[in-house]
Amino acid sequence: MRLDDLNALDPAAAALELRRCCGSERWAREMAMKRPWPDVDALAVDADVIWRRLAEVDHLQAFDAHPRIGSGAEAGGSAASGERRTGERSWSAQEQSRVAAASDEVRDRLAAANDEYLARFGFIFIVCATGKSAEEMLAMVDERLTHSRMEELQIAADEQGKIMQLRLRKLVSSEDAGKSILK
Repeated sequence: MRLDDLNALDPAAAALELRRCCGSERWAREMAMKRPWPDVDALAVDADVIWRRLAEVDHLQAFDAHPRIGSGAEAGGSAASGERRTGERSWSAQEQSRVAAASDEVRDRLAAANDEYLARFGFIFIVCATGKSAEEMLAMVDERLTHSRMEELQIAADEQGKIMQLRLRKLVSSEDAGKSILK
């Protein structure tokens, strides 16, 4: 999909496409109302501004739309599991592709750390996984387990913002990278 295609959609269809980049319904609705964008940079700025002013409940909804690191394409929480679409699963798999190369021991430790993180903070471990090895992410989750919940909410929101920006560029960069669910 091109940016012009996204700009031309009706608000509901645009919000649906944008949810591929961020699982927050409120974020997607507000973004859809900001159209049209003259270029991808303007899209990116609006995405960040809207994301940063959302409430915790909106951030948690976005986090819930993600699969757990190393878990494949399943969504992190029950609310999002029925809403996963092929393009999102493909993006998650690409973003986490280096986890598959890790040893069984590292993947098991990462799964256990994910469980501990969820139990401690009440939301899944969110990290912009693109280019990171399983070992790097394991070190990150171990370090982040030492934070307070408030610190982690901010860090997770920042990581979600990075993921969102990468996915927005995938969405509007080309037909191959964005594979619209509406086509």
